[in-house]
Amino acid sequence: MDADTATLDCADASIHEASIRPLRVLVTGYRSHPHVGGQGVYIRELSRSLRDLGHTVTVASGPPYPQLDDGIELIQLPSLDLFAEENAFMALRLRHLSSWADMSEWLAHNSGAFGELYAFSRRLERLLAREGDRFDVVHDNQTLATPFLRINRRLPVITTVHHPIAIDRDYALAAGAKWWQRALTRRWYHFVSMQARTARNLPRLLAVSQAASDSHAAHYGINTDHVRVAFNGIDHDIFLPDPAAQVETGLIVTTASADAPIKGLDVLIDALARVAAARPLARLHIIGTLRDGPAKQALAAHGLSGRVTTSANLTREAIAQLYRRAHIVACPARFEGFGFPAAEAMACGAAVAASDGGALPEVVGDAGLISKAGDAASLAQDLARLLDSPDEARRLGIRAAARAKTEFNWSRHALAASRLYTEALAERSPNA
Repeated sequence: MDADTATLDCADASIHEASIRPLRVLVTGYRSHPHVGGQGVYIRELSRSLRDLGHTVTVASGPPYPQLDDGIELIQLPSLDLFAEENAFMALRLRHLSSWADMSEWLAHNSGAFGELYAFSRRLERLLAREGDRFDVVHDNQTLATPFLRINRRLPVITTVHHPIAIDRDYALAAGAKWWQRALTRRWYHFVSMQARTARNLPRLLAVSQAASDSHAAHYGINTDHVRVAFNGIDHDIFLPDPAAQVETGLIVTTASADAPIKGLDVLIDALARVAAARPLARLHIIGTLRDGPAKQALAAHGLSGRVTTSANLTREAIAQLYRRAHIVACPARFEGFGFPAAEAMACGAAVAASDGGALPEVVGDAGLISKAGDAASLAQDLARLLDSPDEARRLGIRAAARAKTEFNWSRHALAASRLYTEALAERSPNA
């Protein structure tokens, strides 16, 4: 399936809400709170948009739990929450011995692996053994654990894929200076092989970009004929231009959920160091927490600590205000399966300077500047160009807002998902 037929575009306008058969959809995610990353945003917006199309939507999630609209049922599937334990080894209780989900999570965590994906899927499988007749389809958000192959024999499973975690693993391995660091990284990311096997064997995937589809084919060996591509949407009631907002000359805003190589914060810091001396107004605001680590050390080494501010746990409204005030929003990631910060910043009318990592060129299009991922000199050129030309930044921001309004729509994404549900049910029952 090529991009023209796989991507939900204007040709799909004939599919409208009246043509959607209402179904009972179970949306699943092992972690789903909006503040734990893009997966929480996705669960909230997908469930809302499916409900608006007429489906009856239930969400099953592990903690931290999602924020859902009224009328959407939440089924909580508690984990052992071992990251919150002072001594995770001593967290085992007698009752856990009767649950392989609990035991597998405890064993994985205490041997240096990430076991939440598999444990969540086992708990979900147990739920569906009791209550599976309540649902027509299961729509999972990239858990990709092996129990979903068994669940798919009971109910059709459609899985959204964002980007293969094998990419994160490979960057983390490359950053490991010592053999034992690389060994610990391999153990932590042990689940990647499970996700690859599951992705190859699930019959229908919904990718949030062409890059998400292509990267899963490259890293996990999926058959792209089984993939439909539909961009994520964004909340246009929050992320929108404000003519009254005052752009602050020199303000560069970026989002850094983690000080990890894949996020590219190190590249942005290097690029800022290259342009800052000649531009005294240039400064960086990081949406996120800058803990002790490589990024903070790099800022100190470049003498930039005084030009950097941070903020954490912001509301979406506060983030939108930052984007509107920004001279530039920088998105330097080495890979993004979609790139919510870029799309949301564009919707606010910000000039975006992004890398060509993953889906970012698809998202930004011709409404921003694109540099080579990992290339600080290339990013520095784009930052300097926009810092020195506020008028160009303003023109790009206007173009970006128009593109975001057209391209990033949750209703269209939910329509693509609904079409997959219909196809899956029809395949199992010609009369469905």
